[in-house]
Amino acid sequence: VLPESSFESSSTSSSSQLPHSAKLNRREGKCCPVHWKQPWLQLDLRQKMEVTAIATQGRSGSSDWVTSFMLLFSDSGLAWKQYGQSEDTGTYTGNTNSEGVVQHKLVHSIAARFLRFVPLDWSTTGWIGLRVEVYGCVYKSDVADFNGRSALLYRFNQKSQRTVKDVISLRFKSYGADGVLVHGEGHRGDYLTLELHHATLALHLNLGKHNDAKLYPSSANVSVFLGCLLDDQLWHYVLVKRSNKQVNLTVDGHTRHLSTTGVEDSLEVDYELSFGGIPIPGKPGSFLRKNFHGCIENLYYNGVNIINLAKRRKLQIHSVGNVTFSCSEPQPQMVSTTFLSSSSSYLSLPLEPLGVWGLDVHFHFRTWNQEGLLFSTGLAQGSQHLVLQISRGQLHLMVHGAAEQKTKISIGSVTDGLWHSVSLSYRDLMVSLVLDNEPTSTMDVQSHADSGNSVFFGGCPQYSDGCKNPTVAFQGCMRQILLNNQLMDLPRVQQGLLGNYSKLQFDICGIRNRCLPNFCEHDGRCTQSWDTFYCDCSGTGYTGETCHNSIYEASCEAHRQMGSTSGYFYIDPDGSGPLKATLVYCNMTEDKVWTVVGHNNSGFVNVTGATTKKPYVMRFNYTASLEQLRTLIGRSEHCQQEVSLHDGNKCALVVDGRPLSWWLDGSGEKQTYWGGSVPGVQQCSCSLEENCIDMNYFCNCDADTHLWVNDTGLLSYKDHLPLTEIVIGDTNRTGSAAVYRVGSLHCNGDRFLWNSASFYPGSSSLHFPKFQAELSADISLYFKTTASSGVLLENLGTADFITLKLTTPSAITFIFDVGNGPVDLTVTSPVPLNDKQWHYVRAERNLKEASLQVDQLPLHTLETPSEGHYRLQLKSLLFIGSQSSGIYAHDGESRENVALSFLTTRTPAMLLCVSTYHQQYLAIILANNGSLQIWFRLNREERAEIFTPKASSLADGQLHRVQVHREGKDIYVQVNINQKYNLSSDLKMNTLRSLTLGKVTATSAGHAGLAEEVLRAGSRGFIGCLSSVQFNHLTPLKTAILNHGSSLVHVLGNLVESNCGALADSTTSQSTSGEFNSIDVNQVWLHNMDFIYVILLAYSAFGKY
Repeated sequence: VLPESSFESSSTSSSSQLPHSAKLNRREGKCCPVHWKQPWLQLDLRQKMEVTAIATQGRSGSSDWVTSFMLLFSDSGLAWKQYGQSEDTGTYTGNTNSEGVVQHKLVHSIAARFLRFVPLDWSTTGWIGLRVEVYGCVYKSDVADFNGRSALLYRFNQKSQRTVKDVISLRFKSYGADGVLVHGEGHRGDYLTLELHHATLALHLNLGKHNDAKLYPSSANVSVFLGCLLDDQLWHYVLVKRSNKQVNLTVDGHTRHLSTTGVEDSLEVDYELSFGGIPIPGKPGSFLRKNFHGCIENLYYNGVNIINLAKRRKLQIHSVGNVTFSCSEPQPQMVSTTFLSSSSSYLSLPLEPLGVWGLDVHFHFRTWNQEGLLFSTGLAQGSQHLVLQISRGQLHLMVHGAAEQKTKISIGSVTDGLWHSVSLSYRDLMVSLVLDNEPTSTMDVQSHADSGNSVFFGGCPQYSDGCKNPTVAFQGCMRQILLNNQLMDLPRVQQGLLGNYSKLQFDICGIRNRCLPNFCEHDGRCTQSWDTFYCDCSGTGYTGETCHNSIYEASCEAHRQMGSTSGYFYIDPDGSGPLKATLVYCNMTEDKVWTVVGHNNSGFVNVTGATTKKPYVMRFNYTASLEQLRTLIGRSEHCQQEVSLHDGNKCALVVDGRPLSWWLDGSGEKQTYWGGSVPGVQQCSCSLEENCIDMNYFCNCDADTHLWVNDTGLLSYKDHLPLTEIVIGDTNRTGSAAVYRVGSLHCNGDRFLWNSASFYPGSSSLHFPKFQAELSADISLYFKTTASSGVLLENLGTADFITLKLTTPSAITFIFDVGNGPVDLTVTSPVPLNDKQWHYVRAERNLKEASLQVDQLPLHTLETPSEGHYRLQLKSLLFIGSQSSGIYAHDGESRENVALSFLTTRTPAMLLCVSTYHQQYLAIILANNGSLQIWFRLNREERAEIFTPKASSLADGQLHRVQVHREGKDIYVQVNINQKYNLSSDLKMNTLRSLTLGKVTATSAGHAGLAEEVLRAGSRGFIGCLSSVQFNHLTPLKTAILNHGSSLVHVLGNLVESNCGALADSTTSQSTSGEFNSIDVNQVWLHNMDFIYVILLAYSAFGKY
């Protein structure tokens, strides 16, 4: 149990709500006034702990709670890092009331002493209220601190050590951008070096030179770089695994593979391995390269715990300099502040009266942005300002407001994400500027500094005299801000006691490496700014925001349709897939278009002297890779390859059923049939055609003759193409010889062009395995129809989805959700699209943008947000021509049909809820008094309309039947008697998302926007019997029972088939295949809020029952 002193907060609303009140289930709870700029609650766990879960509550008995928050962690309580619950979001969902407990199990545990909860949003009716709990255990590690002038040496028992496998693992925290972590070398030239270089981890490896340098002149040294911003004073995990020439380097979960060159596969290291630096023998205190400054923990070399040996002062370990075994923490001046906004971030600090005409400014900064204001101060003469800014990636110093506003100093390149130091000195009408210890630059000015004014860092306030952002404000991090050699106290700034600020985040550097992983596809080059990344696709053969789209046609058939004639062309058979384009010859002189791919040995080859023990072997290398060839063959309608065998003086292919010659197919499998024959038989074409020169044999080459004979034919079984190797083993007898020729691979046809399918009225559809579209996806198709609307394509996940549909006779809509809410693009055509003519549609979604093209109309694009979720998580089948109904299913009329029977004694209760991706919904509930209520919300901008066909309580333990039918604005309801109501809107319920029985909550998939009363009924669940439930043609209960385990049906709790609905009128509760099933919805948890609910994804795959 943590003591009261472990709790600290940015502020409190009263003396009775001190930070220690923020313990989970404590009656008071912690409350902060909402006017505080950056409220937080901080926990000191007293020692480094491994945290595995957290839980939050609101303030007890109040309207104060936090609905979303960030979680930060730190070893020292000074430098902080944000924890992300996934790689694409760092925001946690909080509470919806004051008493409920929300727990989050961390995907990856946190090793830290300090935790900080930062509220982002809170109750709309109260203040920020927070109670927390943290779960975990003590974190144990062996740690060593290196001060930049120290090292550990691990000495071998023998003169040298030679290994074919190595495993090095460690965690490090660095205070500098450069420094050696691990080094070892040997007399023959071997070496291994793991070091930080410009805040990136570099692995240099050389497996030595061969003794015969003339025979093996190539060196075996390789280098690989991984990671970025690794000097952030936070822990990073490193793993190096080598097996012979194969090496994997892993940094924080990202892995890069490399292979060494040369002939050696072992690493020979003399005497010792050094950690933290490379001491120079015979020169104490001298090092070959820059030493590591920071901490290393859990350092293992081939299973040996190096730091543990050093702590126990074992003889194998020798210390150089001062190595300590506790991690020193950064000094306060090393703590960063983040400037978040390019339009409104700034830090204003008072400038004390100078006394003398002089000013000294010093600070460090890091950024990716090419533009931004760093520093500005007024001059005594009029409205002039001294301005230091980044422009086009360089540092510029100028005077604004002077008669000649031109740059006086322009130096350096400073937008590489590294820390840069700036020193600016103003003395005697001269300004000097030093960047990163480079030579000093100076310029003359005509005015003194304005003593007593404020100075501005990072930007200017919206309303300020004189200070203006020349382009944009600075986005990045700053630290070590000194004015006239006085370190600025940023905690006092944060508390409002010094200066002023806007859009800053203290105690953390929020810079991110948006190029790791590299989301630029097909080897596109990634560059970045603070908010996003950019892809340079030049030279890749691809185009688009992420280099996703091939610039080449997919086949020779496609080239012909573009009007091309015979010749060499690049084709890209997998389109936007991972394989690059390949050069082929397109023969268009015949009716069929032939794609021809050659190899390295297409002429006739004479073979003699081969035996079964030492056969002749020839490997064929094609002008395309095997992966490219497999894709080409799979796309083609037909492929073939001619093989010609000529034999003189009985060079047999088969003797007594044993093959003496054979070939390997595209998968490396041995094949013993020959051209013109079929797989599985050891025969040639003459056997099948019954024209062999000796019908006692299956091949001409096997006949007992001294004449030259041949077996020539085509290999055309696509699964075995191309031929990759031929083996001939019977040409060693006197006068025996064989001549063979393997022709080029020929393919024709394109299976993906004009392979149309027809969809008929009803629920006809095609379905395929789920769409692999996590990071990028493109869809293109032609369609023709007479329907006014319908779904062309849809794939759903638990919450994510992607849909392409005809929404009106002249509009196509592309809509998807990756977890940040639905995004839709619509293209409206000036002519009808349901004119029974072919129309082209292409939709694409990637991390940068979404786009939609219809026919030759202008391309519509929409930029995707740079923050939030970005992976499209799909789970169901991919449906073509269908959603909850097919492309022909909509007749233009707004229509829903609902029927169900129920029995219960509990209120309030949820019976059924149908929702769409546009936050429309239809809900049938029992209110607190047991009356039946029907809720319709067809317009997300308006309140739901409520109808109460039965005011008396239906929670009477009797079975009741409810039927609801809507036609446009008219609603017909039958509960014992028929009633009619009128809606204010006749909008359709477009893009159905889910049909839910039993229970819904505000966080359930698809239920955003539900009214509070509906949520209240839904959160209580339903206890009783549901029977004969039908929505349009869907029968969810029967589907749930008969399709158990389907990804389209989600059942939480225990679904029990029952006869509780046997009293239902069979004449009104039957569908096309007879009786409906019923279920009992039983209590499966201890709390009233926890009953089962069934979620049915809206798909025609449910069928009709």
